Amino acid sequence: MDPLTARSSDVTRVWLETWEWECCGEPFGIGDEVDLLLLTRTPSAAFVESVGLELAATVDAIESHHQETPSTPEDRVRGRVRGIHAVVQEHLATRHLRRPGFGAPPDAEMPAEGEDWPFQGRDLGNGFMIGSRPTKWMIESVPVPGAVTLVPRDRVPSRSSNANAASVEESEPPLERRTTSVVAWVVDVASEP
Repeated sequence: MDPLTARSSDVTRVWLETWEWECCGEPFGIGDEVDLLLLTRTPSAAFVESVGLELAATVDAIESHHQETPSTPEDRVRGRVRGIHAVVQEHLATRHLRRPGFGAPPDAEMPAEGEDWPFQGRDLGNGFMIGSRPTKWMIESVPVPGAVTLVPRDRVPSRSSNANAASVEESEPPLERRTTSVVAWVVDVASEP
């Protein structure tokens, strides 16, 4: 089934946020029975802007694991999974030098050229320390509006399997680069048994 074409009337396309599914979801695949709790059947304007009108028009509902409260009426999609697509979002990652007021407290003293930011932590004894030191660089990652691709998959995993895992830090990474990550899943659920 083409991910952007019309589906039969008994199929509901559900959007699953990656972060939420990693927190509370169970893996499933094409052919499995699912019971998904919905947040809404009306995507917001911000949602449409972020994924683009063409993809947003194909989404029938947005899933949420955290809506079961007495004040929220329950809305669910139950059925057999007919299709799964990873939603791959392009991001623009920009590197900025960490400085007071930008990634460090405004009253922080800037370390001398070539020096690291001070280590924040405590001595546990026997040569063991716990804590961290800020990196020299801050990375700002901003989604590119509408730069979304659907990639067919057989399963929705419980944990992310992004191909863009953090790589070994370069001594001088580029000031700007484009990256991609799986931000959601779209799942086509047929209501027939």
